[in-house]
Amino acid sequence: MPEADNAEEKSYFEDIPQRNSAFFLKGAGAYDWGMQNRLARVFNPDSGKTVMLAVDHGYFMGPTSGLERIDLKIVPLVPYTDALFCTRGILRSVVPAATRTPNVLRASGGPSILKELSNEQIAMDMEDAVRLNSCGVGVQVFVGGEFETQSINNMTRLVDAGYRVGLPVLGVTAVGKDMVRDAKYFRLATRICAELGAQMVKTYYVPEGFETVTASCPVPIVMAGGKKLPEIDALTMAYRAVQEGAAGVDMGRNIFQSDSPVAMIQAVRKVVHEAMKPEHALELFRTLKSEFTQPVEA
Repeated sequence: MPEADNAEEKSYFEDIPQRNSAFFLKGAGAYDWGMQNRLARVFNPDSGKTVMLAVDHGYFMGPTSGLERIDLKIVPLVPYTDALFCTRGILRSVVPAATRTPNVLRASGGPSILKELSNEQIAMDMEDAVRLNSCGVGVQVFVGGEFETQSINNMTRLVDAGYRVGLPVLGVTAVGKDMVRDAKYFRLATRICAELGAQMVKTYYVPEGFETVTASCPVPIVMAGGKKLPEIDALTMAYRAVQEGAAGVDMGRNIFQSDSPVAMIQAVRKVVHEAMKPEHALELFRTLKSEFTQPVEA
């Protein structure tokens, strides 16, 4: 048994009310402690932003360029990202369990690029996400797609399951071939995700009206990187998205398909977390590119 505390003088600070700090993330003030804690691992509490690394493309595209060997191309990038967005198959088979980087898992799937992509189903159980110590799951939502209702139902079922275990859901707005990529569409798609319970939303950047998309969405929006762009264009897009209200980025091809992925992800981090101007971030990229080489050993 420990010894009794016999100190006569103690400090209770009766004149100082107990502090109840507001949670830093948009729309997350009423969540349970566990969900807030997981969100605070994905989003940096100091900047309120995140740089997620999206490497889940193989769930419907197979070994796309840059993702042929996750162990050689992606694992070296893991220490530089705030959260890894991947599938549970890649996490278990390739990502070292000793990593301190949180993961967000792709939780929807079904069709390949050979079929109708909107015909997705829930592809993993929330219990498995907890088992894998995940900080969130991501689900594709096809607003305006052929299987719109089914995809939204996938998301709401995961939201319900997530609340039971304190695990947030990332609603990912998919844009089909017949949908217009403009602010009007993304206001609709992101708002639907948030209204139906998603704690965070991933969507594409549009040069006109993106600030209306982020302003009308009551939860954090993370910008999707999209197709590979020249480094200065990708850095500029990330900078503008954050300046216009995004809570960070979830980039894939613009990082792992870069000539120097290690340099690029660090440049993106400067843009997102420190508001570094794109031209200065490009200079940083070029400097780091001369210092880093991507491992290619078998």
